[in-house]
Amino acid sequence: LKALSMFMEIVSNLSNQIEIAAIKISYFLVLIFPFLDKYLTNHPENIMIIVGFGGQGLFAARFLIQWITSESAKKSVIPIAFWYFSITGGMVLLTYAIWRKDPVIIAGQSVGILIYARNLYFIHKEKKL
Repeated sequence: LKALSMFMEIVSNLSNQIEIAAIKISYFLVLIFPFLDKYLTNHPENIMIIVGFGGQGLFAARFLIQWITSESAKKSVIPIAFWYFSITGGMVLLTYAIWRKDPVIIAGQSVGILIYARNLYFIHKEKKL
C-alpha cells in the first residue's frame, strides 16, 4: 500500500509538470493563433485532450499500416512501421494517462511500451546480423 501511495505521488508530480507544459503550449498557440484564445486561455486542458486523441490516432494508425501491408503481400505481415507507431502512440497515451492520473492506463501503456521497444530491439539486432 505504501508503494502504491509513493507511485501515485510521483504520478501526481508528473501530472502537474504536464499540466504546466500544456498551459505554456496554450499560451504559445494563442500568441500565434489569436482565434484560439476562447478555446485555450481558460481551458488549457483542451491541449491534453488533443494530445490524448493524437496518441489514440497514432496507436490506431498502426493497425491500418499492418492491414495495408498485409493486403499488399496477400499474407499477414507486421511491418517495422507498426512497432514505431505502437511505441510512439503508447508514449503519447502514457503522457495523457499520467496527466489524468489513471493508474490502469499507466500500467497498460508502460508494459506495452516495453514490449514494443523489445520488438524493435530484436528487429534492429537481426538487421545487424
